[in-house]
Amino acid sequence: MQWIQLIIDCSPELSTDAEAAALALGALSVTLQDAADQPILEPAVGETPLWDACVMTALFPSNTDTESIDAQLISHLPTAISKRWEQLEDKDWSQEWKQHFQPLQCGQRLWICPSWIEPPDPNAVNLSLDPGLAFGTGSHPTTYLCLKWLDAQDLSGKTVIDYGCGSGILGIAALLLGAKHVIAVDNDPQALLASRDNALRNNVADERLQTFLPEELPHTLTADVVVANILAAPLIQLAPKLCAVTRPCGLLCLAGLLDNQIDAVITPYISDFTFFTPIIESEWAQLSARKTDL
Repeated sequence: MQWIQLIIDCSPELSTDAEAAALALGALSVTLQDAADQPILEPAVGETPLWDACVMTALFPSNTDTESIDAQLISHLPTAISKRWEQLEDKDWSQEWKQHFQPLQCGQRLWICPSWIEPPDPNAVNLSLDPGLAFGTGSHPTTYLCLKWLDAQDLSGKTVIDYGCGSGILGIAALLLGAKHVIAVDNDPQALLASRDNALRNNVADERLQTFLPEELPHTLTADVVVANILAAPLIQLAPKLCAVTRPCGLLCLAGLLDNQIDAVITPYISDFTFFTPIIESEWAQLSARKTDL
C-alpha cells in the first residue's frame, strides 16, 4: 500500500495540538522527532520532555485529500504552521530497520553481530544479538566503550555483575569472553526477558546467567567484576550498592555519563576504589577502577 506523510515544524507547546489535529483528521500514526539535534538527558520521574524544536510526522493513506486536510488544519491549530507533504517510498518496513545494524568489532576479540548477518570473522568471539525493546546494541558510545573494556580484561573464571543490563549485551559478552557466571540486574522486567532471550541465542547455559530485579538481588552477593552502564545520576545514587557488591581487588566499570560529569560520579566511589584514566568518546566517558584490598 502507498502512503503519504504530513510534516509539520512545531514548538513543544504546539506539538500536542498538532498531534491531536492530525489524529482527528485521520492520521494512522504520529511521530515526534528532534529538529535540532538537542539531547535530553535524565528526565525527572513522570516527565516526558520534548525538544525546543520538533518535527511532527503524520502518516496517511496515499488517497488522502491533502487540500481538505490543509484547510481543516487551520481551524484545529491556534497559530500558523510550516508544513509539507511527502510521498513515502514503498518499502518492506518490517525489514527496513535492519539495514541500520551491522557487525561491530569491539576490541581485539569481540564482535557484535545482528542475528541475520553472518559474522565477518567466524574465529572471533561473536555475540549474536537481536535489537529489541531493551537498551544495548553496541552502537552507542557508552555500550561500545564497555564492550571494549571487557574485551581487554582477563575474565576467565570470574563472576560478573551487569547492573542495568538492558539487552544483556555486556553480561553475555563477559560470558563469551571467559567469565564463569554473570548476574544481570535491571529495574525493567522486559530487560531481564531480553537478556535471557539473547543468552539463549548465544548458547549460554541457563545456570551461567542469573537475572534479578534490584530489590531481589541477594544482599550477600558479590562479584570480581561489576559493570554499570546507566546514567550519571543513578551511578551516583547506586554508589553504596556497587561498592558493596565489588569484591576486594575487584574491577569496576562505569559508563553512561558525559565527560563533564566524571568528577561528580567518581566522588562517592573514591574512598573504596583507585580509578584509572577515563576513556572519552563523543563526549561520553567510561570509568574503570580497582577496589582496594581490605
